[in-house]
Amino acid sequence: MSGRVAEVVSRKADPRTALLEAAKAVLRQKGYAGLSTRDVAEAAGVPLSQIHYHFGSKHGMVVALFEHLNAQLLDRQHAMFNDPSLKLSEQWDRACDYFDEDIASGYVRVLQELIAASWADAPVAEVIRAGIMGWIGLLTGLAQRAEQSFGGLGPFTPEDIATLVSHAFMGGESLYLLGLESQGVPVRRALRRFGDLIRMAEDAATKGRKRVI
Repeated sequence: MSGRVAEVVSRKADPRTALLEAAKAVLRQKGYAGLSTRDVAEAAGVPLSQIHYHFGSKHGMVVALFEHLNAQLLDRQHAMFNDPSLKLSEQWDRACDYFDEDIASGYVRVLQELIAASWADAPVAEVIRAGIMGWIGLLTGLAQRAEQSFGGLGPFTPEDIATLVSHAFMGGESLYLLGLESQGVPVRRALRRFGDLIRMAEDAATKGRKRVI
């Protein structure tokens, strides 16, 4: 077991949180196939029995890990998208910043590993679907606010926009992890340039209001 993994786990955390942080670190390093409850317990600095006590099994630990990570990210996005001091284009820019941060921290790798694992594990898939629907709900609310600001989104409903945006970011994660940016596929640049379209819409809406006045 690598000492590098153990270093990322806070010894001040309660055992359950320490185990989740350790599981995240091991999953990031070894992938789902190499995720060992023994390695997780060692990284967390707790007895192996603590995994069975808190989660029941490796499966239960993986489900809890996804819920733990997803809740952290959703709380962050809710705070950002509900910040009245940020324009929609600025919120998009911030979301792209978070995307970069999540790549650097290993979140993207962990989440994609769990999504892939869910394809062959129905109980995990149920939890993953519920987590992703939290993101869809957040993005739908954001698209509804955009519709109110810009007076319509052409042929797209807010639900359409939320679906496309979630596909853009989650698909972007997959393309990045596959190394396609190094082969000329501008994953993150393309996402950021969509923010420029939002800025154009904001400018047009502002000019339209000035003409009316």
